[in-house]
Amino acid sequence: MADVTHDTVGRDFSPGVATTTLARVFYARPSGGGAMPDRNRARSVTAASDVAAGRVASVDALRGFAMFWIITGDAFAWALHDMAAGKQGSLSAAVQFVSDHFKHAPWEGFRFYDLLFPLFLFVVGVSIVFSLSRLTEREGKWAAHRRVLRRSFLLFVLGLIYYGGTSNLWPEIRLLGVLQRIALCYLFASLLFLNLDVRGLVVAFVALLVGYWALMTFVPVPEVGAGSFSKEANLARWIDSHSLPGRLAHGDWDSEGLFSTLPAVGSCLLGVLAGLLLKDVRVQSLQKTRWFIGCGIVLVAAGYLWGLQFPVIKPIWTSSFVLVAGGYSLLLLGTFYLLIDVGEHRAWSPVFLWFGANAIALYMINNMVGFQAVASRLVGGDIYNFLNAHVTGGAGGFVNIAVAVTLAIVLARYLYQRKIFLRV
Repeated sequence: MADVTHDTVGRDFSPGVATTTLARVFYARPSGGGAMPDRNRARSVTAASDVAAGRVASVDALRGFAMFWIITGDAFAWALHDMAAGKQGSLSAAVQFVSDHFKHAPWEGFRFYDLLFPLFLFVVGVSIVFSLSRLTEREGKWAAHRRVLRRSFLLFVLGLIYYGGTSNLWPEIRLLGVLQRIALCYLFASLLFLNLDVRGLVVAFVALLVGYWALMTFVPVPEVGAGSFSKEANLARWIDSHSLPGRLAHGDWDSEGLFSTLPAVGSCLLGVLAGLLLKDVRVQSLQKTRWFIGCGIVLVAAGYLWGLQFPVIKPIWTSSFVLVAGGYSLLLLGTFYLLIDVGEHRAWSPVFLWFGANAIALYMINNMVGFQAVASRLVGGDIYNFLNAHVTGGAGGFVNIAVAVTLAIVLARYLYQRKIFLRV
């Protein structure tokens, strides 16, 4: 795949305040630190050497973690919802709670499922640092620019195909969607990375978030006025309905629309900043983990605080949403890096590594073939009805999604073990 699925596990795919604090690490002199136990020092040195060689298993695993739940989370949520429907008790309440977090918040608010797309964009940003740095060193900056432009274009085309391509007549073709947003964020974040230093990247990140907030807050929407963030009336929706041609996902607006792509680039840039820290061999591995986790906590708190005025809303990708999602992404990166690369506790991670190596390919396969559609041929019909009638309501759907997930895992493992990495 494109660098959005760039493998950092030893395979070369050839063809505000908290952020400033994070950036300062790149200019910090190496810390001498205290004495470390030999075992921890060896692990830290191993992790540092893997980073220097462009091998960071935790990045692939985190990418796979995001894509695993992007593919399976929605169906999993509805299966749990059907099983808990109409039932009482603490177990049913717990199942319903988990189900709710595998659905998007209706408008304002933040749930686990809201994290997955910005988390994927964040990992795209991390991967940009490793892939383009190596390419620039090997072939020069112009070669890196050419690759960025080519891969962005091909990924954008894949997005058009994902939403039906030319099987739909104009204007029923959706120009912007998930893959198109990934393509645009990859394009602009890569160009900024190739042409700005760290301080410039921080300025760009802050400018995107503050600029988007200022426009959304102070530019009046015709017949509504300024400062409206409601679902029915906000500047992003107005721009989509008046400027974005083709089919929109929600009638007259699109959750991956034109204007809200600006702060989404910020989500990717935050990953670039994290990738620069991850790649810096002067900083010890455990110290990197502390920075990721510490900055993550600060960003989550700052995002919710900003959300008091500029609410945390995923469909229009508010600046507060960028900080909250980015903070959680940093927390996850710090945790994955600590467990996988530093602590070498990897027994739980292979499934995510498999998904991370072919993330976009699996996403496209799920759209065109459908793991659930295949599973229905195996455990649908009478089996589905029997489970619902004799086990519990919703059991048939739960078994269906379990079989679908198994099929996805088997395919991801097959591709990974045979070193088949589909890419653009």
